[in-house]
Amino acid sequence: MSKPIVAIVGRPNVGKSTLFNALAGEMISIVKDTPGVTRDRIYADVSWLNYNFTIVDTGGIEPESKDIILSQMREQAEIAIATADVIVFITDVKQGLIDADAKVADMLRRSRKPVVLVVNKVDSFEKYSADVYEFYNLGIGDPWPISAANRQGLGDMLDEVVKHFPAESLLEEEDERPRIAIVGKPNVGKSSIINKLLGENRVIVSNIAGTTRDAVDTVIKRNGNEYVFIDTAGLRRKNKIKEELERYSIIRTVSAVERADVVVVVIDATEGVTEQDAKIAGIAHERGKGIIIAVNKWDAIVKNDKTIYEHTNKIKEILSFIPYAEMLFISAETGQRLPKLFDMIDMVIENQNLRIQTGVLNEIMSEAVAMQQPPSDKGKRLKLYYITQVAVKPPTFVIFVNDKELMHFSYTRYIENQIRTAFGFRGTALRFIIRERKEKEQ
Repeated sequence: MSKPIVAIVGRPNVGKSTLFNALAGEMISIVKDTPGVTRDRIYADVSWLNYNFTIVDTGGIEPESKDIILSQMREQAEIAIATADVIVFITDVKQGLIDADAKVADMLRRSRKPVVLVVNKVDSFEKYSADVYEFYNLGIGDPWPISAANRQGLGDMLDEVVKHFPAESLLEEEDERPRIAIVGKPNVGKSSIINKLLGENRVIVSNIAGTTRDAVDTVIKRNGNEYVFIDTAGLRRKNKIKEELERYSIIRTVSAVERADVVVVVIDATEGVTEQDAKIAGIAHERGKGIIIAVNKWDAIVKNDKTIYEHTNKIKEILSFIPYAEMLFISAETGQRLPKLFDMIDMVIENQNLRIQTGVLNEIMSEAVAMQQPPSDKGKRLKLYYITQVAVKPPTFVIFVNDKELMHFSYTRYIENQIRTAFGFRGTALRFIIRERKEKEQ
């Protein structure tokens, strides 16, 4: 099941990033946004009680005038309304209630999405309690006083947030159809790919309400099988500055990737791989999804006999963290190689659901250890006792060892490569959990 998405909305300097970092448990977001800074992470996975969810910080570039502040907040609110299951609307007790807060609250109320109103910078409830009550005037429910900087009141606020998570629908749990997210930067041809697939196959097309985010999914039927395509291309904004567009498309991507089994990362062949492409691919990789890299606009490239190898090597070099990803060179305009996409999706899904018997895994591990001795430190050598597969989507393995500290990342990767050599697992990430088991006393 996909994780619920919680979006944080609010004016500049009310503490959006401070709250985001407090919930994420580490300094992830760059607290002061600077144009051109693209390395900040604006989403993080959070656990609270028995709930796992994703938080996104919708904040953008610091506006300079009150008019821009209001339009900026409206933009954030629209992003949140489009993608989130629950919206956290953050205000500032020290600045008090201002007109922009009321206008955005009105938008949020009309969206009919659950909104949790948070009043930040309440370092002392006794001192500020009267000021907190002023925020009841927004008419979107009880204000929850917090201090993001001091981490006060966050528990009560999160209890309120998780109350609004959607009950998982039985319909979606029973839906065995593969879900494919088409992701990528704006204008790389995501919609064109879906439209071409629809046109080429002359299929039964039905639009079903996307589970919890009111996205519209497209069902495409091919060879008797149905595929649910999740399109992230909608809701384009005109004349938006580049950083806002990037932030917006990445929030949309997180939302789509959460719901997908396979993620098709669309890259523009005429541009090559960009930093944003790598960021989008990283979101799918972190969530253990099947990944296909679709290089679109291939018909626009002047080719010789080496062109495809040069492009393949360049993409693999930049996206070296996903060596398992499948690659396909396509043209949404001409339909070149698009039918192959379905065969590739089928193969990736099969690999995501592949289970390997424990006995076979242990044979592979024993051979691997014999070929390359495990690392040692200060006279103590790593011993690998046992390996077993505990999950699929993605295939997940537990390795029992004598000392977790000795199990370096490079040796885990070596074991992974041996398993891939034996079974392929093309197109899917593999996860490894290292557990420590003390040696039995003689």
